[in-house]
Amino acid sequence: MKKIFYSFSLLAGIALGACNSKLDVAPEGSPSLNNFWKTAKDATSGVNAMYAPFDDENFYGRGAFWFIDACDDMVVGRGKPEAENIKNFNSSFIGGSYTEGQWSLRYLVIKRANDILSKVPAISMDEKLKQRYLGEAYFLSGLMYYQLSYLYGDARAGVPVISKYNPTPGVVVPRAKNVSENYDTVISDLKKAASLLPDFSSYSAADYGHAHRTAALAYLAKTYLYKKDYVNAAAYADSVILSGKHSLLKNFADVFTIANNWTSEYIWSAYSTPAGTSGWGSILPGVMLENTGWGKYNGWGYYMPTRELVEEYEPGDLRLPATILQPGDQFRYFGETVSYSSTNSTSGYQFRKYMEPFGYENPVGTYLSPNGDHPVTALNPPLLRYAEVLLIKAEAMIMQGKSGDNEINLVRVRAGLKPISGATMVNLKHERRCELAGEWADRHFDLVRWGDAQAAYAKPLHGVDPVKVIWPARKFDPAVMHVWPVPQREIDASGGVITQNQGW
Repeated sequence: MKKIFYSFSLLAGIALGACNSKLDVAPEGSPSLNNFWKTAKDATSGVNAMYAPFDDENFYGRGAFWFIDACDDMVVGRGKPEAENIKNFNSSFIGGSYTEGQWSLRYLVIKRANDILSKVPAISMDEKLKQRYLGEAYFLSGLMYYQLSYLYGDARAGVPVISKYNPTPGVVVPRAKNVSENYDTVISDLKKAASLLPDFSSYSAADYGHAHRTAALAYLAKTYLYKKDYVNAAAYADSVILSGKHSLLKNFADVFTIANNWTSEYIWSAYSTPAGTSGWGSILPGVMLENTGWGKYNGWGYYMPTRELVEEYEPGDLRLPATILQPGDQFRYFGETVSYSSTNSTSGYQFRKYMEPFGYENPVGTYLSPNGDHPVTALNPPLLRYAEVLLIKAEAMIMQGKSGDNEINLVRVRAGLKPISGATMVNLKHERRCELAGEWADRHFDLVRWGDAQAAYAKPLHGVDPVKVIWPARKFDPAVMHVWPVPQREIDASGGVITQNQGW
């Protein structure tokens, strides 16, 4: 991933140029096609440009996570009207700033991936590297369509699928017939990616953060799970499990340490570095930090855990102290051991998973971005890790009426808990919640796809005080709110070709 970061300043004109109203128009600032896509260096620059939007603070930071914040595991943390409207499924947030860009940012990555797929085959360069670059493009295309599909697509309308090889300039592509068509696109892309990409173990440190084979296989498993094709979900989870490339780390808390960014539990993460004047990558750790960081760093104070999440953990579950800071817990902060307490958190709790970079003495510049307005750290927030692959396999097996005990127990035993037998979906849901709390696994969408969201959100949420309601019960209409509204600016720019999700 160093290549991506080092070339970022050279690509700034490409990276920061937003998509205009047409999804298939080249990014602003891109080199003329008359003198680009000629050399291996051009191919490398084009590949790096696919990843550049990941530095946007809303890509794998604040904006996208507001959709996950809608769940029952967390609350907004401090006053933020747009975020509060999202959590309450109030349509007045449509047109706001933090989530409007999710659509266009991901189509920007798709546009750049399509450029690789259409232009790089003709370039004379090392054939092995060329195939890898094509694999990366297929992977990122598939990943972006996957994220767009479950955020915005349903049985009534999918998201637009742009021609990879023969796009029509100036023509707005309408939405796909349904989300199943989108998932088929994702599956096609990820299968091609898996056939072209090398294993992560073949990469040198300079290429860490680039797409690799088992990441494609793991997202295939998750896509099939969302498609409710449980046979293939289990099969592709097995392709990762049986690859011999991944395993659970011995200690759960070690997963969330800088030293283990790239170890055996890694599948795919939001690459992050504090290098430079503002760092690069996911700002989520800083966004989750106590507002103003107890006077030492610019924490933003969002996404605070609920008592309901705390109480989900069984006695002795080692994941609880590694996941959540409760009043009185000891932790390291700026080189000192301190006792956790909050002066401004809505709930009085804080997620601990992303706190390690803040524990070092004088961490700014080495472990933390020098710019607190872009609070990137040296820790890569996981997007999909091996433990989730195990739970995908378990869920797919249970949904077929088969046993998911083995995979669930691998996760439970690491957490210091006793194995179980005859695991049901109740057990699976419990393990996903406890294992993946505060992560990109997306608790909100888990509840939606299980059909549990309406009942879960009809209950109020609490913080440290077991009596005080910190978030009232919410009305969730599963016929409407199972997907998020299409950004209004995309509808407006398309002249109505792109339509809004029904009910929003």
